[in-house]
Parts: sequence; structure tokens; C-alpha cells
Amino acid sequence: MTRTLRSYMFKGAVVAAIVAALGLSAHALDQAGKTEMVTAPMFEVDPAWPKPLPNNWLIGQAIGLTVDAQDKVWMVHRVDSLTANEVSQDQNPPTGACCKAAPPVLAFDPDGNVVRSWGGKGDGYDWPNSNHGLFVDHKGLVWMGGNVGTDRQVLKFTQDGKFVAQYGKPGATLSSNDMENFGRPAKIFVEAKDNEAYIADGYGNKRVAVLDADTGKIKRYWGAYGNKPDDTNMGTYNPDAPLIQQFRSPVHCADVSNDGMVYVCDRPNNRLQVFTKEGKFVKEIQIAKKTGGDGSIWDVAFSKDPQQKYMYIADGKNERIYVLLRETLEILTSFGDGGRQPGQFFAVHSIATDSKGNIYTTETYEGRRIQKFVYKGIGQVPKEQGTVWPRK
Repeated sequence: MTRTLRSYMFKGAVVAAIVAALGLSAHALDQAGKTEMVTAPMFEVDPAWPKPLPNNWLIGQAIGLTVDAQDKVWMVHRVDSLTANEVSQDQNPPTGACCKAAPPVLAFDPDGNVVRSWGGKGDGYDWPNSNHGLFVDHKGLVWMGGNVGTDRQVLKFTQDGKFVAQYGKPGATLSSNDMENFGRPAKIFVEAKDNEAYIADGYGNKRVAVLDADTGKIKRYWGAYGNKPDDTNMGTYNPDAPLIQQFRSPVHCADVSNDGMVYVCDRPNNRLQVFTKEGKFVKEIQIAKKTGGDGSIWDVAFSKDPQQKYMYIADGKNERIYVLLRETLEILTSFGDGGRQPGQFFAVHSIATDSKGNIYTTETYEGRRIQKFVYKGIGQVPKEQGTVWPRK
């Protein structure tokens, strides 16, 4: 063996030893060399959450998500999106040993056990044709909307599924200036300080509507940039055209931060608009502006520090979660990828956080699941993380 070859081998061994001592994998070094590292909240998927559902239950399109004050994680899914082949026990006669459709509304404890299950048609209220959106308010009441056909109503229940109130009547004429009904409402967010419900209204209408949370009376509403809503069909989104002055359907979220800013998901326009609670336009951001079809801005959630320094945006078309500085709307990083494995997404639809800062997501269309991403503190991550699998 030549002296030169021995020298190369020695140097290689030294580098390998240093790498091992630092606890760095070859993959980590490779990624660090390819992408910029940033300081941001860190997450890992929990592949064992939730626990297997009881009673041979399956969930369909998972379309609403919220976390209550006790850190119970609530979701609503579409029972009728499950096929006869999937729910053979629900057939008459049953065609196999698996499976049954789970009740539409499910609640999980922090360990992933189902602790509430209810929902569906009943006396005194109009269950949506296609349930959409779920929120548990500061009084412990569960709100729900609906987004297809004649859905014009918002419903309110106790946590045991007892009907409390209905606002709006199915079948009313669609109008973004209606003071009594909604237009296939997508999501509800109840702001505790003023006891007001913000409705992303929605799939038929093109507005944010604000209600008295006790009476359901509409107090105010607005469209894009704070304009009076206009229901004129604006045509298909064109990324090369100037941004239109109205929302496109669906207006998919309207969430309120602790400092009173309202974040509105204008999904097909690939933009997030920010308003005061009175509807005054403040600023906006476009994300993945070339995205067609379903658009990129599906839902938002906030970090759990009192200042809500960070904001999380679910992008169900590009299958990722963006992490932003809320004050500036700067995108710090993103995680997720398209796929069926834990930590990947297909049509990630809704996002919520618990008191510990963990993130939960649901997936619609063929995704049909709920996932948990465990908060791991603030640290260095790549700008594009891909699947955030648990670290060894």
C-alpha cells in the first residue's frame, strides 16, 4: 500500500469519526449541503396516533377539525363517501366482516382514544348534505357547516350531540348579501373575547360573515379587500392575470388570532388575506401562485405561545404544511409530501393545534385520515423538510 493511499484512508477515517462524534448521518450532511437551514418550530409525525378505531369503524373524507380546551381532538367526516366495498358490515345483508362507517363526529383524547361519537340526521334540525368544518367554542359547544347542494345552514350541538341551534335554512337563494342564510359555509371560528362566530361563507357565497354567537344574527360581513361581496362569476383563476377584487369560491377559512387579526383563506386564488375584526383589509400573501384546481390555501392554525409568533397553512393541492412568521407572513419552512405513509398527505384539508403546540391534520378525497405531528421545540430545519419522520 502506498504512503499516499494510506494518507487518504487515514483522512477518511478521521472525517468519519468526526461525523459519528457529532451524531450526523450521511443523509443529514447531504441535505445540509443542498438546502438552506432556518430556525423554526420542529415537528415529527406520530405514526401510532390515533389508536385503531373501535367497532370496525372506518372514516371517509375527513373534512373538519378542532381542538377543545381540554385538548380533545374533534373531527367530522363524510359517511356517504365510503363505498359499499369498504363498509361491508353496513350492507343488508352484510357482505363481510369488515367494516362499518364511523359516526360523523368523533373526538379523541390526547392519547388517541375515541371518547365521543355521534351525528347524522335527527329531529329539529337539518343535517348538512355534506358536512364541512367543525369548531368547539369557549362554551364547549360544537359548530358545524355544510358545503354542497342546498346547504345554507350552520348547526350547533352539545359535546354529546344534543341539538342546540340552527342558523339559516336549506334551499334559500344564494346571495353573499343575505342577512339570514349562508351559502354552503365552509368553516366556523368562534372568537371568545367578543363572543362572535366568523363564518367562511364559502362554497356558494363569497364572503366572511360575523354572527352573534348566542343568537346567530349576522352583525357584519365583507368580501375580498373589505369590498362589498359580488357574486359575479369571475371565471377560472389565471396566475398571470391581476388579482381579482373579490373572493373566489370556496372562501375556506376565517380564523382570528389573539391580537384580533382575521386570516381568510381565498383558496382558488392561492392567497391569504388579513383583516381587522371589522373587515378592514390589512395585507395579503400568495403562496404557490401557479397552483391550479383546488388552490393552495386550505386552512390556517396558530402556534400556542401567547403572541402566536408562528402560523401554519395547510396546502391540500401541493401536499404540505407551510410554517410562517405570522407578523410578516414570511414562509420559513414547509413539511410534508404526497403519499400514503405517516407524515405524508393526500388532500390535507384542515389543521389545528393543541395546548402543547402539537399539530393535527385531516385529509379529504382519497386521503381519509387524521394525523398528529408532535411539537419538538424550536431549532434548525431545512427550508423544505419533506416527510418529518421521527428522529432516532
